[in-house]
Amino acid sequence: MIPLALTRLVLTDFRNYAYLKLETDTRPVVLTGPNGSGKTNLLEAISFFSAGRGLRRAKLQEVANNNSDGKWAVSGLLNDNGISVKLGTGLVVSGTSGDSPDRRVVRINGQTNLKASDFGNLLSIGWLTPQMDRLFQEGAGGRRRFLDRLTYGFDPAHARRASTYEKIMRERNRLLKDGRTDKSWLSSLEHQLSEQAIALYAARMDTVNRLNQAMLEEEEKSTGSATQAFPKAEMSLSGEFEDEISDMTALAAEDLFRETLANRRALDAKAGSTTYGPHRVDLQVFHREKGQIASLCSTGEQKALLISIILADARLQAGLQGKAPVLLLDEITAHLDRKRRMALFDEITELKMQAWMTGTDRLLFAELQDRAQFFTVDAGRVTPENIC
Repeated sequence: MIPLALTRLVLTDFRNYAYLKLETDTRPVVLTGPNGSGKTNLLEAISFFSAGRGLRRAKLQEVANNNSDGKWAVSGLLNDNGISVKLGTGLVVSGTSGDSPDRRVVRINGQTNLKASDFGNLLSIGWLTPQMDRLFQEGAGGRRRFLDRLTYGFDPAHARRASTYEKIMRERNRLLKDGRTDKSWLSSLEHQLSEQAIALYAARMDTVNRLNQAMLEEEEKSTGSATQAFPKAEMSLSGEFEDEISDMTALAAEDLFRETLANRRALDAKAGSTTYGPHRVDLQVFHREKGQIASLCSTGEQKALLISIILADARLQAGLQGKAPVLLLDEITAHLDRKRRMALFDEITELKMQAWMTGTDRLLFAELQDRAQFFTVDAGRVTPENIC
């Protein structure tokens, strides 16, 4: 299997990079250097080759270089089974092409008028950042985004459905807030919402079921360093909407969803939001071996559970699609002992996966040796470096 990999990355006026051109091969990439040197900025740039606002969830204007005119661009060359695909995205500022200041441009092999979700048809990108170490401690929103990121890998259309759902929901909220109670208009919006809601639920459940089964099978095999080093997770969806429709047919679930929204119009108008639906779902994660909810596990166990999930996801994608996702692993070695570091590196290598990893101490990646390519990042400069 030839790895799915980015072999060229070009940044223009992105964060602390006025211009950078980085050439790589298909092996994993290790970026080391002091804090604040621009390592995470490189991962963030790559994360824009996917739907959403990148791994920092930044507004488009926020990632522009401070000395630029507000525009920025990221381009890359994707190696897909020996075929090169040109990727590009960036911000177009009003006055240069008549577009609104916050309009994101997406290009694939020179084709324009695309959406960021179209990247999902070519590659899947996943990430873990230090901020996600508290994923199980904080609100449901982060866990929901984590689940959706996993779902994009199996169903690229999920990103567009989620965007459509949010757009329709905002329109309904606006009508209710303005006191416009045109029943036919609201019913039309609620009908559209119901179709998207059931599709979102089905895609998320499919992802959860796939990953649970994959981790159960790996646990039963009890072979491989990653299987032994990382605890297996058991996941489920938790929410009023999800609980009510779990045993229903799709048509019955759509009917219930529409009826519930119609009955809650007054409540939603007062609340200023839609109080029922898949946008409120939470991802519940349990440590299978300990039978304990993830939020009660230690910091190290929580990170190990996250790594276990993304590795299971990578194995599934590699098996189903013949190519593993590109992973962005920021400060990944924090809270990992040597056994788990080696297990992670072995799994990345075995899956022939291009993982981009950052850290302040290159010695923590020494076990990779020539299985990876190493770069030093210092004040926006990226220099190839060999490790002995």
